[in-house]
Amino acid sequence: MSFENILLEKKNSIAYVTVNRPKVLNALNMATMEELRAAFTDIKSDASIRVVIMTGSGEKAFIAGADIGELSKHDAVSAKEYTHKGQSVLDLIENLGKPVIACLNGFALGGGCEIAMACTMRLASNNAKLGQPEVKLGIIPGYGGTQRLPRLVGKGIAMQLVLAGEMITAEEAHRIGLVNEVTAPSELLPRAEAIAQKIIANAPLAVQYAMEAVNKGMEMTLAEGLYLEAVLFGVACATEDKKEGTTAFLEKRAAAFKGK
Repeated sequence: MSFENILLEKKNSIAYVTVNRPKVLNALNMATMEELRAAFTDIKSDASIRVVIMTGSGEKAFIAGADIGELSKHDAVSAKEYTHKGQSVLDLIENLGKPVIACLNGFALGGGCEIAMACTMRLASNNAKLGQPEVKLGIIPGYGGTQRLPRLVGKGIAMQLVLAGEMITAEEAHRIGLVNEVTAPSELLPRAEAIAQKIIANAPLAVQYAMEAVNKGMEMTLAEGLYLEAVLFGVACATEDKKEGTTAFLEKRAAAFKGK
């Protein structure tokens, strides 16, 4: 599978997805979004891939935002369709069934910040800058920024970031809970790979069900979320991996999970 705007590499059960438009700071146009859709659809169906690491090409940007030239041409009707298409790609990333680790190596603004928020977790280099500056262009976030940001950092802080349109540092993003960790640029990918290997050592279906419980449970009442958790716990107990995991623990050996 070949792409013009992204790179896709697979090794050691990890898929590496890189937005590769460094001349425009990896800005998102719809062609890039459709390539991301194709890549993540492929990853979803590839049983050999357990974790995804997503980043941007070059040292300046993860994704600096939308392609403003493309965006400027939209009217109300086409902009609504444009937004729905983009949102569906982010929904695919968020509900992939496999963890996606965003490595923020520079600017993660607008749609870039929104893609990062759709990922399972976010690591940032200490030179990263994050923000939702859409109001400066006379628009609002359209790829989930008004919805995922308050769920991650709370309503008040999300309002400040969206309404002021200001960029924040990686350290501030970590303080408010927008990113999980901050590293030196040289340690960003190695740290993501270390986390990925810890995930890969665990039962694939258990990882999938745990992600589903968290993602879906966030939209439910506590009682509904607990019910979902109980159902998924029961499903997990019916897997071969559960039998292998408990047996391996009792036999004091490493488990050999098969994702069944």
